[in-house]
Parts: sequence; structure tokens; C-alpha cells
Amino acid sequence: MKTLTDLYCRVLALFKCIPHSFIALLGRFSIAAVFWQSGQTKIDGLAINLVTGEFKLGWPSLNSSAVFLFKEEYQLPLISPNIAATMAATAEHVFPLLILLGLATRISALSLLIMTVIIQILVYPGAYATHGVWAVLLLYLMVHGAGRFSLDHALTSSNSKLGHMS
Repeated sequence: MKTLTDLYCRVLALFKCIPHSFIALLGRFSIAAVFWQSGQTKIDGLAINLVTGEFKLGWPSLNSSAVFLFKEEYQLPLISPNIAATMAATAEHVFPLLILLGLATRISALSLLIMTVIIQILVYPGAYATHGVWAVLLLYLMVHGAGRFSLDHALTSSNSKLGHMS
């Protein structure tokens, strides 16, 4: 019995060796991809997909299918479909990019968490399993930050060094 307990404790110790920065980087890439890909379905003129290698540079414009979705399927209260589609497409590009770069990560994660809650409550209430996974990852980034491989870390490290110089 002691050997099983020892083995279990060793495995747990190995798990504790997984660096936060690795988890945060993987999480940032994953959640950014989810929202970025959704945003890409709402626009024409710009297509960037790091996974498939698709690159079409141009000025993005809201497509008619995005407005149709917000008019017919999503039907958010108190906001016009055009404005809602524009806000969603913008948020699904700006915040994932910031999260991927690790810049303003906590605020960007909060913004996407709010968007996730709105989607869960008003658009797809049956998708709680998917939205729960998104929420957990976004909460993790809000609490622990972007990690060492981020602009947030670089900026705070350089600021702390400047503060020690004065």
C-alpha cells in the first residue's frame, strides 16, 4: 500500500512541475483560436488562419450572413442586429489577438468571459458544457495572467526594473 501512495505522490509532484507559463500559453492560443475563428465567419476581406495557413490580407467588412444571424437567430434584446454583429466581429478579433500576444490579457479575458455569458444566456443556453470550458480557461487567465511568454510579462518586468533604478 505504501508503494501505491508513494507512486501517487510522485505523480502529483510531476504535475506540479508543469509551468504556469506553458499552461497559460497553450490556453491563450486555444481560446484565442475559438473566438478568432468565430470572428472570421462574420467578415469578408481578411482571412488569417494560423492552423490552415490561410492568409488573405485586406480591409475587413461585416458580411451579410453575420447580420442575418443576429437578426434571425441570435436576436439580442435592446441592440440592433447591425450593431450587435459589428460589436461581436470586432470583439472576436481584437480580444483574441490581445490574448494571443499576452497584452492586456486579464481585461481581454474578462471581456470574452462577458461575451461567453451573454452567448450562454441569450443565444445558446444548451451549450453550457462548451461555454463552461471557455469560462474556466478565461477565469484562469484572469486570475493567473498570461505567463512569462507574453507582452504583459515583458512590460511588467521592464517597469519593475525601471522602478528599481530610480
